[in-house]
This record gives sequence, C-alpha cells and structure tokens, in this order.
Amino acid sequence: MSRHIKGLSRSQATLFPEILDDFVSKENPVRVIDVFVDELDLEHLGFKGVKAKNTGRPGYHPATLLKIYIYGYLNRIQSSRCLERETQRNVELMWLTERLSPDFKTIADFRKDNGAGIKNTCKTFVKMCYQLNMFNDATVAIDGSKFKASNNKKNNFTSSKIKFHIERVEKSINKYLNQLDNADIQEETPHDIAKIKDKIEYLKKSLNALIEMKETVSSHPDKQVSTVDPDCRLMKTQGMTRAVCYNIQSAEDTKHHLIVAHEVTNTTDRGQLCHMTKKTLDVLGNDVKTIIADKGYYSRQDIKDTQDLGVTTLVPKGDTSGSEKKGIFNKNLFKYHQDNDIYICPAGNELQSRHSSEEAGLEIKYYFNCIACKNCTIRHKCTTSKREPRKMRRWVHEADMEKMEALLKATPDAMLQRKQTVEHPFGTIKLWAGATHLLTRRFKNVSTEVNLHVLAYNLKRMLSIFGTEKLMKVLMMA
Repeated sequence: MSRHIKGLSRSQATLFPEILDDFVSKENPVRVIDVFVDELDLEHLGFKGVKAKNTGRPGYHPATLLKIYIYGYLNRIQSSRCLERETQRNVELMWLTERLSPDFKTIADFRKDNGAGIKNTCKTFVKMCYQLNMFNDATVAIDGSKFKASNNKKNNFTSSKIKFHIERVEKSINKYLNQLDNADIQEETPHDIAKIKDKIEYLKKSLNALIEMKETVSSHPDKQVSTVDPDCRLMKTQGMTRAVCYNIQSAEDTKHHLIVAHEVTNTTDRGQLCHMTKKTLDVLGNDVKTIIADKGYYSRQDIKDTQDLGVTTLVPKGDTSGSEKKGIFNKNLFKYHQDNDIYICPAGNELQSRHSSEEAGLEIKYYFNCIACKNCTIRHKCTTSKREPRKMRRWVHEADMEKMEALLKATPDAMLQRKQTVEHPFGTIKLWAGATHLLTRRFKNVSTEVNLHVLAYNLKRMLSIFGTEKLMKVLMMA
C-alpha cells in the first residue's frame, strides 16, 4: 500500500459545492486589484461604456476589463488572446471577474479605446501614493530606457541603408545583364534567357521602390522611415548595437523606487531633463528637492531651465574635448577667476574677455591673449594653429554649471544612488514583467501599454512596502 499523499477522486461528488472565494487567500494580490478598481470613478477618469445603453446587447463593465489587464500585467500576461485563455482556466481571474470570460477582441479593443482612462488610472495611483506621504523631500532620478518596437529592423530605412541597397541592386542588375549578353553569344535556350529577364525585371522594380523610399527618407525630418510603426526610430542601445525602438523616459523617487512620471519618446535623452522635471513637479510639487540624471542629459540650457524651476539639479558632464587626442592642453587646465572675469592659462598668462557671439541659441564669451600667446614658450602644447591664439569659450551662465559640478564632487554617492534607483524599475519591467518588446504600435497605443506596465510596477512596489491587507485598507481610505 502506497504511503504517498493521495488526491481526491475526480468523479467524487460533494454535498456542499465549494465556494470560489475559498480558493483565493486573504493575502492574494488580486484582492488589492479588486479594491483599487472598485474605488475608482471610472467615468470621471475617461473610460467608455461605464453607463450602459438602453438598447442593444449588454457589454462588459470597464471595471471588469481593467481588472483583467492589471492582473495580466502583474503576472506577465499582456496578450489579449492569452488573457482570454486565463479567464477560462485561472482561478484568480475567475474570482476577480466573477467568472466572466470576454473574448480576446473585446479585451484588445478595451485597451485600444480607453488609452485616456488607463493613463488617468496610472496618475490616480501615483496621487494615492503621494497622499500616503511616500514622496516627502523626494530626490528623483530621471533616466530613459530603450524598448524594442513592433517594427523589424529590415523595415526601417535610413539614408546610408538605402544607399547600400541601391548599390547592391544595381550591381546585381549589371551582373544579370552581363549574363544576358553571354547567353546570346553562347546560344542559351529561350527558357534560360527568360529566367534571366524575369530576374532583371524584378530587380528593376525593387530599384524603383528603393529610389522612391530614398526620396521619402530625404524629405523626412528625422531622415529615417519605419514602414510598420512610423513613430519608432532606429537608436543605439548597448555599445554599438542598434535597434528600432522607443525611448521610455521615467522619473523615480530614490527612497521607495516608485515611478512618479513617465513618457514615451522616440529621441535621445538629451533635452528631456526639464520636460520630465516639470511632469514630476506637476505630481509632487514642492516635495521635490533634487533631480539626478546621467551625462546623457547634459545640455547646458536644459539644465539651466531645470534649475530655474527651483530644484537642485545634478548632472555629470562628460569630457567631449578632443584636445588630449591632438596632444594639446585640455580646457580644464585653464582656471577661471570670476572676480576678474579672466582665464589663467597653464603658462600663467591672463586671457581677457574680448567679444561674444550667439551659438546654438547660447550667448558665448571668448577669452584670449594674442600677445602672450604669440611669445609663449609652450605654445605648441596649447594650440595647433600657427597664427591664431588659443581661445577659451564660456557660456554667460557657466557659473551655474560650475556650482552644480562642485555640488556633485561634494556628494560622490549621488550617481551611485541614481544608478541603483533607475535600473530597478526598468530591470523589473523588462525581466520580471517580460516586456522585452512592445506589442502595440504608434505613440498613442504604446503610451497606453507603458501606462499599464507602470501601473503594475507601482502596485507591486506598494504591495512589497505595505503588504496586501494593509494596502487594501489604505486604498479604501484614500
């Protein structure tokens, strides 16, 4: 006789049927999803179909479909077809939806048609976290991460790529034309000649399509075209790797690693600092004390605009000078004296302010000393020019950048804190949530998908901080 634990007979009838609620423990996160969605004013948030029409076939309540999506993104299930299957076999979803099982088209259409409502739901949860004092005296780290778009690399065209393909097709056409000439000389069969002509005709059609695409690319503002998802762009990801993707910007608090604000872009990080800071201030207001970002965000005017918002800004500056490669003194060896408004060069000579001009929208002052530079004994280490003196360029607001650099040196752990903060949400969403690529296309739909990812991530963080039962009580009181 076996001494293993035995299961119940599948054909055994029970006198009292089991209750579905018995299968869902009190600590199960689905209970938090249920409470959170039930506490929302879905009509006010912008969801469609909250008030049912008096005629026609009844539809599913938006609350049911929103619960399905939040559960799905919490459990690595983002596909509408997979969600449909889960509603038919997953006990937790059966409990959450009260055994309703919408078809995949209904589930997919809900996400497509309720982007505004899902966005406002994500914002509402962040506001709830704010009301729970999760962001007091917040230090916020801003960063971007590339998410692969639903557009294959072969369906993305740039000027260099088009040029390469045109040259390759023209080379193939010439090869087949030579074969056609040889076929006439060698008296090939009509069948072989017809095959060569068909290939030439096909290549000519491909060449015409490439020429049309070349004109389209050259007229595009970004000088590249994606044919499947026109909004995504070819970007650098890791090292020299390139991928067709979106750049998701996010701002996270360093204490609890909650995502405060986010946005979908198709550009680099540069120029996004002030914009993301404004979105953060819209949520947290004066509770934001410090903004931290990496050197990819270093843009002097953008940093100055961020500082003007009344927030301490920390962004390291990368050394983009090519002086060392040329074998001459780097700019950091020239010391600026603010009291006299002069630079002291490595030879000890004074470089005075001579004139100013506007470059890329910035007012730049030029410092140099023609006489001292002409007679300098170490001139060959300072400039490669035989006639022109070494000139120092200085932005009129450069003092603000220098104060920021001094503050960065005084807080050496700031960049480590930034890295530990921003890598956590993106790592969680990509690895834990399985978001290795985006399922939707175009800005509108991708933004909705990212909103669901952010909502699920923040909900998971709050579950880790408060626990299920306490978070349920807090949400009902908020």
